[in-house]
Amino acid sequence: MAHRPAVGRMARTNLALALVVFVGWLVLGGDRAVQAVVVHWPVSLTMALGSMVGGGTSEGGGAVGFPVLTKVLAVPADQARLFSFAIQSVGMGAATITIVRNRVPLEWRAIRYGAPPAALGVAVSSLVLAPLLPAPTVRLLFTAVLVSMGLALWISRRFAPNRRDALDILGPRERAILVGAGLVGGALSGLAAVGENTVMFAVLVLGFRVCERTVTPTTVVLLTIVTWTGFATHALVIGDFTGPVVDMWLAAVPVVAVGAPLGALLMTRMSRTAIVWILYVLISIEFASTLLLVPMSSGAAVLFALAILGSSAVCVRMATSARYRVPADRMEVLAPAG
Repeated sequence: MAHRPAVGRMARTNLALALVVFVGWLVLGGDRAVQAVVVHWPVSLTMALGSMVGGGTSEGGGAVGFPVLTKVLAVPADQARLFSFAIQSVGMGAATITIVRNRVPLEWRAIRYGAPPAALGVAVSSLVLAPLLPAPTVRLLFTAVLVSMGLALWISRRFAPNRRDALDILGPRERAILVGAGLVGGALSGLAAVGENTVMFAVLVLGFRVCERTVTPTTVVLLTIVTWTGFATHALVIGDFTGPVVDMWLAAVPVVAVGAPLGALLMTRMSRTAIVWILYVLISIEFASTLLLVPMSSGAAVLFALAILGSSAVCVRMATSARYRVPADRMEVLAPAG
């Protein structure tokens, strides 16, 4: 059974992180930081939820921030993507420190094999792919991947519900899959600031049958590595971390410093079922908001449907494969409670 860290220890870590970030924000940002909160309070409010989602689920804070900024607050997609990288660097970085410091169970082998190609993928995607694809295409692609994962997750829980705490087999095939998932997820993250977490979640949960409560913090750590790489690429190579993006970032920093570690703490107390239902709700909101708010031509609608069908087929194939299925007589040993 997976170890649960003590709430008090995690809470103390979270408080220390929040104080350090807040003092740094106030000292370095000064009057500009305070004024940014006054002007961009809708961004702060958005990231209050987004940071908890980022720290406590496999979705990433950008999965809330990017669609709200682009669909509701009318922020240009390139600015919303950069903001997501910048703010996740703080929030998910704090959540990762909380997770590692408190020894939350992780699948470290997925991180070892997935992180390097993911970092490469996000850097190349940010430099090459992101400037080429229009914002609606990026949004539709990401929504299609999420919807497919939700469908396959439902199928896997219905027909192959047993889970193990960690990878049971790690041969050349599994290493290659983890490397490929890291590369594809990193490329997606370069387009929308999230994606690595979704792809690796699908591979570990649907394909390898690892428990959601182990996979969720693992994907938080992976996305943090991808986020830091993506943000560094934009800030140091592309050089576009300027102007209004900086102000929006300053407005959200003190919020995510609290919200993301809090989400990580709550995640350790939730059951598998609760985590999955949270994912179902988030995916449903993402799908509905895309249909309502993202303009689609007839051609884009066809491509959107094909993307959902294609990625669904991949996810369902993983979910129904017998290769990594957990035998019923091993369920009590391998599957955590809840």
